[in-house]
Amino acid sequence: QVHVVESGGGSVQSGGSLRLSCAASDTVNNYCMGWFRQAPGKEREGVASMRSDGSTGYAISVKGRFTISRDNVKNTLYLQMNSLKPEDTAMYYCAASRSGSCYNHPLSLYPYTYWGQGTQVTVSS
Repeated sequence: QVHVVESGGGSVQSGGSLRLSCAASDTVNNYCMGWFRQAPGKEREGVASMRSDGSTGYAISVKGRFTISRDNVKNTLYLQMNSLKPEDTAMYYCAASRSGSCYNHPLSLYPYTYWGQGTQVTVSS
């Protein structure tokens, strides 16, 4: 199994940028990797994903603003967040999956079995 630990969260003003990191205990390119977020009172939702082949996907709400990437040497996944909005405020989670279903549904929660503890992102207006 793989253990993932998020970092890089914090408080920024609207329009600002932040980069989240997800340190993994295993080679990240062996997994589907995803960033998810959950605001209070809301369901957890997929934000960005990277399949084991390196292909990416984004929620429409963040497309063009967020970029997911990985460093295979450092076994680290990143989420670069630009033009942040107050509605981006949430706890952000890194997750990993070895399920084949993640290839077709990489932003869905169900394929992911390995989850980090989360890092808080707060965007002030």
